Amino acid sequence: MTPEDKLSALGLTLPKPRQAVGTYVGCVRTGNLLFTAGQGVDEYHGKLGRELTVEEGYLAARQSMLNLLATVKQEIGELSKVKRVVKILGFVNSTEEFTAQPQVMNGASDLLVELFGEKGRHGRSAVGMAQLPNNTAVEIEMILEIEEDRG
Repeated sequence: MTPEDKLSALGLTLPKPRQAVGTYVGCVRTGNLLFTAGQGVDEYHGKLGRELTVEEGYLAARQSMLNLLATVKQEIGELSKVKRVVKILGFVNSTEEFTAQPQVMNGASDLLVELFGEKGRHGRSAVGMAQLPNNTAVEIEMILEIEEDRG
């Protein structure tokens, strides 16, 4: 099964890729590495530990990863060209007292493993932030190893 098939089996669809809202691009390819810009979520706003629960944060991270994967698919054509998820960096909009950033980021990590299997296991950082753009709950960026162009 392709990653797209697995998404469908999970009842998930990739959203329309989000357009950059500044002087940057959604991802940059260098050699066989793809670096994404950070992607937040439109569905979840507020701080973890105040307005949002860990469970809502988990869903926000999952949605943020779907947003990232939409950008990746737009760039490389099909998700089966991903050879390895190298690393994700998760920013969690949270109160000073909130310490469950890793549990929130599991929403993104679990999805990657569901879609890519062992190729989806990755290095990860999960950090708390005082604020994120538009008060989004989560923002994630990612580094992927992809198949090299044969053209």
